[in-house]
Amino acid sequence: MQGPSRAALLTSRQDLTQLLASGVDPAAVGDELFAVSRVLGSSAPLRRALTDPTSDAAARRGLADKLFGGKVSDGVLEVVRVAVGQRWADERDLGDALDQLGVEAVLTAAERAGRLDQVEDELFRFERTVARDSGLRDALGDRRRSGADKADLVGTLLEGKAAPETVRLARQAAANPGGRRVERVLESYVDVAAQLRDQLVATVTAAVEPTAEQRARLGRALAGLYGRPVQINVLVDPAVVGGLRVQVGDEVIDGTIATRLEDVRRSMAG
Repeated sequence: MQGPSRAALLTSRQDLTQLLASGVDPAAVGDELFAVSRVLGSSAPLRRALTDPTSDAAARRGLADKLFGGKVSDGVLEVVRVAVGQRWADERDLGDALDQLGVEAVLTAAERAGRLDQVEDELFRFERTVARDSGLRDALGDRRRSGADKADLVGTLLEGKAAPETVRLARQAAANPGGRRVERVLESYVDVAAQLRDQLVATVTAAVEPTAEQRARLGRALAGLYGRPVQINVLVDPAVVGGLRVQVGDEVIDGTIATRLEDVRRSMAG
């Protein structure tokens, strides 16, 4: 998002924070925000009407009242009214922002239930499953299939095997990816979960699954390096031979034997 949209998202998030602090069900709030986002995603004229910078903010809020009043709770309607009253750099940013706020609401539900770590890990693992399984990836990317059909496919795979918040978010990613690949959407959800706890996310590739003690030791080392807590997600890949490959954002720390051997090979060949 460009500058104006980032500021608009921040203002809208503040209103969501107040709503969630009032004792409402965060998961229900998330579902309602997802529903509004889907409506906006399906209608370009509606998006333009609700984000038109030449129209009066009060008129845009009035349009939101007509469209969503009585269809969502009063609290969610107020979040939407605040959002449409802001300035957005692109018409699609409004729907994307409401979708992100829905994700934050569902993750808040997981946090209150003591399942945020579990949900973050399950989203990460499902993202890797989609990335590795070409058949599943193609099915979720098939433009001929409806969003509801894709959501049902994900539900079939995860229902009873993952936390309810994981299922809810994975279904949302499949049904409403916003033009992105589903695995990228899931990846963004993992990042949102980390941000809720002011954490960075480190993807660690190792030849074998590290022990709990090794995870804790690595977490402490990375926290010291970056100056903030780091959530560790592990990929097991025997091809790395030994050591660890750690990626935090765009930064990669590669300490695998395979990489060191390749460096030696190149230096000898040079």
